Amino acid sequence: MSKIVLTKADTLQGCVKINGAKNAALPILAATLLANEPCVIKSIPPLADIENMCEILKHAGYQVRRRNTTLSIQPKPLKNLKFPYELTNKLRASFLIAGPLLAKYKHLEISYPGGCAIGARPVDLHLKGFEALGAIISKQNGYIEIFTDKLTGNKIYLDFPSVGATENLIMAACLAEGQTVIENAAIEPEITDLANFLNSMGAEISGAGTDTIKISGVKDLSGADHRVIPDRIEAGTYMVAAAACHGHVTVSNVICEHLKPIIAKLRESGIEVIENYNSVTVNAAERFKPIDLKTLPYPGFPTDMQAQFSSYLSGIPGTSIVTETIFENRFMHLGELKRMGANIKTEGRTAVIEGAALTGAKVKATDLRAGAALVIAGLHADGETEISDCQYITRGYYQFYENLNQLGANIVRID
Repeated sequence: MSKIVLTKADTLQGCVKINGAKNAALPILAATLLANEPCVIKSIPPLADIENMCEILKHAGYQVRRRNTTLSIQPKPLKNLKFPYELTNKLRASFLIAGPLLAKYKHLEISYPGGCAIGARPVDLHLKGFEALGAIISKQNGYIEIFTDKLTGNKIYLDFPSVGATENLIMAACLAEGQTVIENAAIEPEITDLANFLNSMGAEISGAGTDTIKISGVKDLSGADHRVIPDRIEAGTYMVAAAACHGHVTVSNVICEHLKPIIAKLRESGIEVIENYNSVTVNAAERFKPIDLKTLPYPGFPTDMQAQFSSYLSGIPGTSIVTETIFENRFMHLGELKRMGANIKTEGRTAVIEGAALTGAKVKATDLRAGAALVIAGLHADGETEISDCQYITRGYYQFYENLNQLGANIVRID
């Protein structure tokens, strides 16, 4: 286990370049299982979640090589279609291999996926969609076995616009016979990026980025070269850190369209945000205003930014209200913020935050985004803050502490 020690930053100044999006890279890596030829995926930082997905591909028999931020995936004779708990419990996205393996090899056994403990994230929608395409599902001893003689296109309506289910069903439908239509599909940018990658492999997908996606099945898919889109959550985290520390920070290699809800809420709270072609500059004023926010599926406010904003709002005088509609356990960081002097009351999925000056304390990261939120809290809290269980943070942020230190923070990592 690792921990970090940090002290209050007077301000943050400078520039930081954003990496490729973890949440886009993971389904794209899973999609390489569909290819009959090598794939080259660029702009993929060596995050813990990425490396875990690579281990899953290797377990299946594929060859994975890294050179800086470029991964080369070479199809090899399949070694194993059973994926044990030790592999899948490390990240939620492990279940994204189900769609491509079912489509290409017609069978797999996979343990239930793991990941951050932020609430129930069942795979029921994935399985219902697979069944609609002609799969047979069997569950026993902690494993899900999925098999089929062939997949046939169908119309699938998702009860909730689940990102993971949308991605899995797109990949499964790519090699199914006939046309598949996914209604009430998720519209996140990461889904569009996946569809663009699959289309470059020879898939026939239209409507990605809308709530109705059509996939016409093809016989096989070739290899492809692809550059992953920038990480909107990483960008948003640095933007909020700059705001919390009265900073002036330019965040480059971004797609401003993907940051609209984050930019809107920062501006609402009194922060100047300047949008350029592929960068945003956060210029934090001295007087901030409390705000209300509610997490929603894209293009609403992202749940992956709720913890960071809660940390930021904890230091703004006045009353802010945060409502979490996506995950029921995504308020675990609030208890840690209270240890630092935050004045927060929760009722169900709503948190009422009365802004107060924070002070350093010993706290614990409970998940990836909660860890980032505690770093932001430590950057604007008086005194010294010690955060344990920081291995969560390395799952989603590459060189996070180094980048913040270059901007003016004082963070020391202790392994």
